[in-house]
Amino acid sequence: MDNLLQLWHSTGLYNFNAGQVTMMLVGFLLLYLAIKKGFEPLLLLPIGFGAVLSNIPVAGIAEEGGILHYLYYGIKTGIFPLLIFMGVGAMTDFGPMLANPRTLFLGAAAQFGIFATLLGALALNAVPGLEFTLKDAAAIAIIGGADGPTAIYVASKLAPEMLGAIAVAAYSYMALVPLIQPPIMRALTTEEERRIEMQQLRNVSQTEKIFFPLMLITLSALLLPSAAPLVGMFSLGNLMNACGVVKRLSHTSQNELINIVTIFLGLSVGSKLSAEAFLTIETLGILCLGAIAFCIGTAAGVLMAKVMNRFSSTPINPLIGAAGVSAVPMAARVANKIGLESNPHNFLLMHAMGPNVAGVIGSAVAAGILLSLVH
Repeated sequence: MDNLLQLWHSTGLYNFNAGQVTMMLVGFLLLYLAIKKGFEPLLLLPIGFGAVLSNIPVAGIAEEGGILHYLYYGIKTGIFPLLIFMGVGAMTDFGPMLANPRTLFLGAAAQFGIFATLLGALALNAVPGLEFTLKDAAAIAIIGGADGPTAIYVASKLAPEMLGAIAVAAYSYMALVPLIQPPIMRALTTEEERRIEMQQLRNVSQTEKIFFPLMLITLSALLLPSAAPLVGMFSLGNLMNACGVVKRLSHTSQNELINIVTIFLGLSVGSKLSAEAFLTIETLGILCLGAIAFCIGTAAGVLMAKVMNRFSSTPINPLIGAAGVSAVPMAARVANKIGLESNPHNFLLMHAMGPNVAGVIGSAVAAGILLSLVH
């Protein structure tokens, strides 16, 4: 009888609590969104499964001695986000941005959402039950850059206890780009502005593409060393692709390495989706602020393009300003789609890739600024 009782006490049915059940359901919801709806499946699937694993009672998968506990060191030390940034750099073509350098301003403007949300998070401290420190607010604000690895990197440094909620919010809003951005883009532009056709981009030489990542890391080293880890790994990946002499390394960074690290990163983030950390009023605040940050970033990019048109003889279609957020290449595709709706001959994809990749740089710089000021 004692053996049967001991066996019963070791089962999940006996040890489950309401919070663990709720978080397992959240994990299954993420799996549903990844598999059925196609929302950022490469990240939401391992994150969702990690949430399920970490909330199984008794198993201790996310506790010391469990696999997820040790995988989390890759996030805690910053290794996983940085390796992913290197892979993203290897997949990035700076050609459209170098062909039209003005798009750098659009990528920079889209980061306004980050700093506006920093102030918004601090203002929410007036709401009873919410208490965000400056570090918490900075980690939440980076969601507005729509750059998952950067959001995870900053959260791991400034607010590791909020990592799960911040990562889920960042990747969820990235997946919802086709739903969130179009209403904002249409509201801030006229039909005439959406019809603007832009001049064909010039060809960018290989020398320019090689020089740019070297210039980028040099400027980071001189002006903002705190951004050097992100900018450096991104520049390394981009240089491996641009130079053309290490194709095997570039291919590995773009494929095998980034795929392996993505699995580990997703599971590690999922391990932090425990009931104690996620089922709080702060999580609701994070999700709301993340949405606001993303919307402000989108709007700022569009408005910057409209301002630039007032001082430029060569018109810019304001729609490409929305691609200044770092959701590559989804935001650029959305800008192209909205442009085609107003003008079937208006192909904006390559033009939108300029501010899109500029946004990646912008989010890394914003992260460096926040880490420098707050950490």
